[in-house]
Amino acid sequence: MKSGLDILRERGFVAQITFEEELEKLFQSGETITFYTGFDPTADSLHIGHYIPIMAMSHLQKAGHRPIALMGGGTAMVGDPSGKTDMRRMLTVDDIDGNVLAVKKQMARFLDFDPAKPNCAILTNNADWLRELKYVDFLRDVGALFSVNRMLTAECYKQRLEKGLTFLEFNYMLMQSYDFLELFHRHNCVMQTGGDDQWSNILSGADLIRRKEGKPAFALTFKLLLTHDGRKMGKTEKGALWLDPNRTSPYDFYQYFRNVDDQDVEKCLSLLTFLPMDEVRRLASLEGSGINEAKRVLAFEVTKLIHGEAEAEKAREAAEALFGGGGDAASIPTTHITPEQFSEDTRLVALCALTGLTKSKGEARKAIEGGGLYVENEKVTDADARATVEQLENGLLLRRGKKSYHRVFLAK
Repeated sequence: MKSGLDILRERGFVAQITFEEELEKLFQSGETITFYTGFDPTADSLHIGHYIPIMAMSHLQKAGHRPIALMGGGTAMVGDPSGKTDMRRMLTVDDIDGNVLAVKKQMARFLDFDPAKPNCAILTNNADWLRELKYVDFLRDVGALFSVNRMLTAECYKQRLEKGLTFLEFNYMLMQSYDFLELFHRHNCVMQTGGDDQWSNILSGADLIRRKEGKPAFALTFKLLLTHDGRKMGKTEKGALWLDPNRTSPYDFYQYFRNVDDQDVEKCLSLLTFLPMDEVRRLASLEGSGINEAKRVLAFEVTKLIHGEAEAEKAREAAEALFGGGGDAASIPTTHITPEQFSEDTRLVALCALTGLTKSKGEARKAIEGGGLYVENEKVTDADARATVEQLENGLLLRRGKKSYHRVFLAK
C-alpha cells in the first residue's frame, strides 16, 4: 500500500525533504502524522498558488494523517519577505482579521473538519500566541538559537538585501519557526509543509524543534505551480487567479485551465485534481485535437473542486455554447466603457444597449422578462438590476440567449 509520501511523490508534489529516510520510515510505520501548512491572510481570498499545498494536505489527510491549517493572523502583521523585492504593504489588524474569516470559509471546502474522525483537520490562528508574545522572553528562548550569519544566507532574504531589508521583516523567520514549535507543543505536530519558496523558513522551524526539544521534526516543500518554461501559473490579464468567485468568476476560472499550454496539461491534472494517475497519463498521452479532451476534463475537474459541480457544469455549458468545444476566451466581444458612461446608468439593461448586445434598453428588459439574459451565467430576474464597479473592473460577462456573449470592462 502506498504511503502518503509515495502518493505525493507519484503526483509530482515533492520538492525538498529533510531527514528523508527518517521521514520515510515514519510514513511507512502507519502512525498518524500531524503536520501543518501556514497561510498568511494578505487578501480576503486564497489564489491558485495556495491550491498546491491545499491539495497536498488533502491527499495526506485521505491517507490517514492529520492536517493543521494555520492562519497567519500574527505573521501577516510583519509580512513574509520571501520572493519579494519590496516590502509588503502593511495591513491593519482589522484588515487581517477580516481576511482570516474569509479564508477560513474557503479552507473548509478542501479539508475534512469532522470532529468525529480521528484525523480531523484543525484550523488555528497564530495571532493567538504571536500577538501576545513577550519580546524579551522570545529573544532569550528562541532568538538565541538563531545565527544571523546563517539567516542572511537564506534565499528569502537575499533578494531583499540589495534594496534594503527592514528589521521588522527580518523577524519573520523566527516567528514562523516559533509557530512550528508552538504547534509541536499543542498538537504534537512534527512536520511543516509549504511551497518551495518557503524552504528557508520551514527548515528553520524544524531545526528549532530538534535543537530546543531534541525531538524529530521534518520539513517538506512542494513544487510551485509553474508553466513548462518556468513562469508562474495563475496570472491573467485581470491579475491573480482567485478561488473566490467574486474575484474570479467560475467561468473565467474554467477558461483559464481550458486554455493552458499542451505541455502543462499532465502536470495540472496530476497536481490539481484527484483523478487516478492512470487516467492522468491516458489523458496526457492524447495527441493532436485529442488534447482538447484532456483540457476540458482538467478545466471541469479543477472548477468542480473549487466552486462545486453545479458551477462547473454552468461554466462548461457556457464555454461549449460560445466556442463549440474549442476557441479562446479572447474571442469574446469586449467593450471598455468610461466611468462617466457607467455612472449615467448602472443598470444591466443600459450596459446591454451600450455594448450592442441588445438594440435598446427596452429590448434588454424584454430579454430579462423572457428569462434570456445572464450575468456570469446566472439568470437575471430583475429588470432594474445594476452592475457594480468591481464587476466591471474584473470584466462583466453578459450573455443573451445561448450564444450571444459580451464582456464589459471599466476603462482605466
